[in-house]
This record gives sequence, structure tokens and C-alpha cells, in this order.
Amino acid sequence: MGLLHTTKYRKMSRNYWYMKSEPYEYHWDDLVKDGQTHWDGVRNYQARNNMKAMKKGDIILYYHSNVGVEFVGIAEVVTEFYQDPTTDDDRWVVVDIKPLKPLPQPVSLKEIKTHGALSDMQLVKQSRLSVGPMLRKEFDYILRLANVNPEEFHQNF
Repeated sequence: MGLLHTTKYRKMSRNYWYMKSEPYEYHWDDLVKDGQTHWDGVRNYQARNNMKAMKKGDIILYYHSNVGVEFVGIAEVVTEFYQDPTTDDDRWVVVDIKPLKPLPQPVSLKEIKTHGALSDMQLVKQSRLSVGPMLRKEFDYILRLANVNPEEFHQNF
């Protein structure tokens, strides 16, 4: 009973994020093949602070930037922030993420901008930010655009 309650609480209290990657640097398929990775190389303070705010179990929409410019998959934070192993500068951190599922229908930034319900989304307002928060209602809206039932997703993940 305690585990069920803990899982239910984690799902109720988790946050939603987006993470952007150039597909020629680290493609969604690379994450799927690797099974898990640390998200390194972030050198923007706001994006870094967003990563510091991530908790184990938080959900991420994975976004291909520059080429494709679209959401392509759903991932999960599996390890909270720690020192970025690619630098000795202790200002920079990473989180570990794992893939959960690809989106059956990628959702482009162009499409997102046509939906007024997403006009306040941080991705739209601060399009250069590589790691940002999302509201659950924004996350669910994008799932619907991707032909994913949000209720089923939340029950299964």
C-alpha cells in the first residue's frame, strides 16, 4: 500500500519539461538505443536552473531543434542534477534521462504556434531556451496533437 501511495503521489506531484537537442548531435533514436543518458553541455544559466529543479520521475518532451524543429518523444528524469562530467566548472550540471515512448506523430513548432492554447508556452515565448518547464495542460495538449491519449499516458507512466 505504501508503494502504491508513493507512486500515486509522485505522479501527482511531478513536473513537465521540454529538452531540445540538435538531431545531428543526439537524436531521439540515440537516446532509445542508449537506453539512458546524461544531458550535458548546457551553458545557459536559466536552462541550468531548470535542470536543477528537475526531480526523479519528472516527464520530458524531447524536441529536435534546428533540423525538424519538432517534439518527437517522451522521456523521464531518472537521476537528479549532478556535476557535468564534460567540464571542471562546477557551475554546470547534468540530469540523467531515459526514453519512455516516441510520439506517433511529431509535433512541430510551426503547428504549436497555430494553437492559441499554447501561446504562453515557454518554448514559444523563449524559443532559444534549450531546457524549459511546461504546464501539464500544455503537455497534454501536445500529446493530443501527437495522437497520444493523455489519460492513458498518465495511467501507464
